[in-house]
Amino acid sequence: MGLEEYKGVYIYAQQVDNEISSIAFELLGKGKELAAALGTDVTAVLLGSNVKGLCDKLAEYGADKVILVDDPALETYRTEPYAHALASVINEYKPEIMLVGATAIGRDLGPTVSARVATGLTADCTVLEIGDFPLVATPGKEDEQKHNQLLMTRPAFGGNTIATIACPDNRPQMATVRPGVMQKIDPIAGAKANIIEYNPGFTENNRYVEIMEVVKAVGQVQNIMDAKILVSGGRGVGSEENFKLLDDLAAALGGMVSCSRAVVENGWKAQDYQVGQTGKTVRPNVYFAIGISGAIQHVAGMEESDLIIAINKDADAPIFDVADYGIVGDLNKIVPALTEAIKAQAEK
Repeated sequence: MGLEEYKGVYIYAQQVDNEISSIAFELLGKGKELAAALGTDVTAVLLGSNVKGLCDKLAEYGADKVILVDDPALETYRTEPYAHALASVINEYKPEIMLVGATAIGRDLGPTVSARVATGLTADCTVLEIGDFPLVATPGKEDEQKHNQLLMTRPAFGGNTIATIACPDNRPQMATVRPGVMQKIDPIAGAKANIIEYNPGFTENNRYVEIMEVVKAVGQVQNIMDAKILVSGGRGVGSEENFKLLDDLAAALGGMVSCSRAVVENGWKAQDYQVGQTGKTVRPNVYFAIGISGAIQHVAGMEESDLIIAINKDADAPIFDVADYGIVGDLNKIVPALTEAIKAQAEK
């Protein structure tokens, strides 16, 4: 099978309980960019049971086509039937690129499928683009450089460096993508899906698991990825008790509190509130970085915020390199004063 037979950008449109996950729309947004660079189209692969009604929603967010595999075996996510379905779609339609969200489901499904279709997979990507590989041609071997490759960038070595990876000799080029990193497009009102119905057939084997019970726990943790304003604290806040200053500021602004990895490691906040490469990627309208030094691992999770305001006593802290506004000084004095000023303004 020649690599030239593989065409198109495909994304796995994750749905849970017949509701499309936000990551599917984010992947479609990035898929449109990649497809435009390659002169091709973007296809969403929707797997589930009685989910045909979701196809138009995928069209609204940029899917040129939707490949639908609808079967009772796919009612609830299980590795074997879902992997069989997605691998079958890949073998049948031969996409050049296959993107999967790096969710709990995607991190299970993506590697399983890549092994079955005998290709590589780059996990937890934060940047995807079309370019040349190697990035810089070896002198005298310029004709060996391959063009129009998917360049997949992800954190490596515990987040201490950034690696750009390509898969030049196998297809499809597969990646899982961190939620919150890519931008969804503005929905196209009234878009109708071009649906291709495909079913490879399902025969139970010893890799099928039987779901005895589904227990849905209602979490009390707010999702910082949904916040418009984030007040984020780092090691420089000093203590768990001192986070009360950030809680007060967030309350005055109508925002939420988040934190850096050091705060989680110290046990001051739960990991649900962590921003960064090993936490969540956020894009709020306003991001306060308070007592945060600005290590690359943290910046990677918040640098796309619309407005970044840093407060740190160290004038040379790297966070000031990415901040739109910076205040050098003692957060214990600055944060309460800022909170009171915001409250006073709100009362006018």
